[in-house]
Amino acid sequence: MVVQVRASHILVNSKAEADKLSGRLKAGTRFEDLARKHSKCPSGKKGGDLGFFGKGQMVKPFEEVAFSLKIGQVSEPVKTQFGYHLILVTGQK
Repeated sequence: MVVQVRASHILVNSKAEADKLSGRLKAGTRFEDLARKHSKCPSGKKGGDLGFFGKGQMVKPFEEVAFSLKIGQVSEPVKTQFGYHLILVTGQK
């Protein structure tokens, strides 16, 4: 059972912006590069890395998606009260 996930994310203001970045990821642009350039979260400076977190530490929609992804998988845009996230899971334990 996965107790914690390590994830990176890109946080933007609109679904259109998230969709555009999602397309760039699918075309081969590195997640970390897009996070550094486009994410409005302070974690963007670290390529979007949020480190490891357990259940109950992130807002519900973000957490549900992060815990459902496999390592290396990027989510579709996820809406929270902060904006739209693209989530990349980089580890599980």
